[in-house]
Amino acid sequence: MRILRVLAPNPGIRELEGTNTWIVGDGPSIAIDPGPDDAGHLREVAREAGHLAAILLTHDHPDHAPGAAALAAATGAPVYAARPPEGAKRLTDGQRIVVGDVVLSAIATPGHTPDHIAYFDERHRSLFTGDAVLGRGTSVIDPPEGDLTSYLRSLRRMRELSPSVIYPGHGPVVLDAPGKLEEYVQHRAAREEQVLAALASGVRTPEEIVPAIYGDHPADLHPLAARSVLAHLLKLENEGRAERRTTAGAVRWTLLEPRTCVRCGRPVKGRGLLCGPCSLAVLQESG
Repeated sequence: MRILRVLAPNPGIRELEGTNTWIVGDGPSIAIDPGPDDAGHLREVAREAGHLAAILLTHDHPDHAPGAAALAAATGAPVYAARPPEGAKRLTDGQRIVVGDVVLSAIATPGHTPDHIAYFDERHRSLFTGDAVLGRGTSVIDPPEGDLTSYLRSLRRMRELSPSVIYPGHGPVVLDAPGKLEEYVQHRAAREEQVLAALASGVRTPEEIVPAIYGDHPADLHPLAARSVLAHLLKLENEGRAERRTTAGAVRWTLLEPRTCVRCGRPVKGRGLLCGPCSLAVLQESG
């Protein structure tokens, strides 16, 4: 099966060398993530695609999706996405896109964004990961759209597919897909331990935690790193392992001993005795 990359001219901190637009199949073909609305790039995508039968979006970020409308207008190919722009078709988890001898399954992989979709070619064990997994470095989880708990579930789901090759939204092709997915899981676990250690030492904000964890990274990456630290803190808060307090407009975080619901044993957020569902149940029973 033909798989060809057309690299968009949008390099940057998040985009690495630029967005990878993947052409899958040959007469007819599929384009995954047409990238920015750049006329030269879209002409090259259309030329390499030949008979383009479908345009797929992994998510609607501006480095992946804006070129879809112009490419669709130029080629007549329909656009598919989980959060479709005007005129596009909505994709659902597990839906198959069949074009010629290419069959791709849409795999819901929220976390980087709520609408993120990966595409899996089961026959060749090829996984097109958008921003869920990159060819180099790690994906940015930026709240509120980014959710670390959802993202970790998505990593586990992609690992369960047993892909052999990853075609990422940015960076080089990953020839050891299982190794890369395990690396991503372990990386997040290590970061969480670092965040917990920083809180235990008395550090209280993402901006204060960043130098302790990302001190060897360039300073221009620190704002992105602070967003990633915040994602970890929100996950810990949801698990009842960290707490935030706002004093005079400043948000500060503290470490909590994990607590469990006295009624069902599930984790409790904050310092309460009951989890959310049990609190609601008690109110309903007493009403």
